[in-house]
Amino acid sequence: MKFFLDTAHVPHIREAAELGLLDGVTTNPSLLSKEEGEPRELVREIAKLVEGPISAEVVTLDAEGMVREGLEWAKMASNIVVKIPMSIEGLKAIRTLSKQDIKINCTLIFSPIQALMAAKAGASMVSPFVGRLDDIQIPGMELIQQILEIFANYEVGTELLVASIRHPLHVLEAARMGADIATMPWAVFQSLAKHPLTDIGIERFLADWEKVKNRP
Repeated sequence: MKFFLDTAHVPHIREAAELGLLDGVTTNPSLLSKEEGEPRELVREIAKLVEGPISAEVVTLDAEGMVREGLEWAKMASNIVVKIPMSIEGLKAIRTLSKQDIKINCTLIFSPIQALMAAKAGASMVSPFVGRLDDIQIPGMELIQQILEIFANYEVGTELLVASIRHPLHVLEAARMGADIATMPWAVFQSLAKHPLTDIGIERFLADWEKVKNRP
């Protein structure tokens, strides 16, 4: 499974990339608004730091506007993926852009049929939001399982990108189910490498080593 960071914070992206574990980045208008600097320049910088796909989202709601924005994003760097929200207008834009070999990430997916429609329209990726479903007491990971089942039934080539990840268990479940990508906040990415027993083990090893050093 590919690891993406869901952020526009360049220092975190740089650190994850240097680890060799970062396969891509997802941004959105909210994330970009939290950072200093002009949003397009930020995306351009991120696209230079990471070889994998960088999702950049359109902000217009009509198909014509989405296509226009999508073409502008796609010209910025070869690894830019245009992020388009799920809607009828969004599906129209996905169809138009995908015919021009522009990769699309269809976002704000909350049902398996939405994911199937986006895939049929030509989306390269679909982004179901598991955390937001959990927030309203609907098991988000059940949606992932349903989409994977449908995609397997019809040999759909669209990648499933698990979004709105809130904790490491979301990542674990996504990996066990066979999702293609998990995009996560920096805090979740860091927590994947941690375990309390690992910390305890390190402390004990160091304590024992101190005993050895202090032998007469």
